[in-house]
Amino acid sequence: MKLLLDTHALLWWWTDDKQLSGPARAAITDEANTVLVSAASVWEISTKFRLGKLAIAEAALPQFQALIEADGFEHLPITWQHSLLAGSYPQEHRDPFDRMLAAQSEIEKARLVSCDAAFAAFNTHVLW
Repeated sequence: MKLLLDTHALLWWWTDDKQLSGPARAAITDEANTVLVSAASVWEISTKFRLGKLAIAEAALPQFQALIEADGFEHLPITWQHSLLAGSYPQEHRDPFDRMLAAQSEIEKARLVSCDAAFAAFNTHVLW
C-alpha cells in the first residue's frame, strides 16, 4: 500500500507522540508499504515554525533529509498536476497544505495518514 503522511502524522511519528493512532503507526512501520512525504509538509512545517506556531519543528528542520532517509520514506514533489487539482477543488476549504495533500493523495492513489476530518470533503482515502 502507498501512504502519504499528513504533516501532523509525520511530526507525531518522529516524536513518538501517542496521538498517532495504532493503525497509522502499524501501517507506517509495515515495510511492505511505501511511505511518501510531500514537499507541502516541509513547506508547512517551515512556515508554521517561522510564524512561531510549531516549536517542535526546530529540531526536525535542520535534519529533515536525514530523518526521511533514516525512516526509509520517499519524497513526493509537487507537480503541476497536483497543483491543478488542488486549485480546482470546489470545496471552500482554505488551507493550501490540506488541498495539496488531498490532490496528491488522489493522483498518487495513496492513502492519506491523517486524523483531520476536513479530508472527508475531498476524494481522499484516509487511514487513521
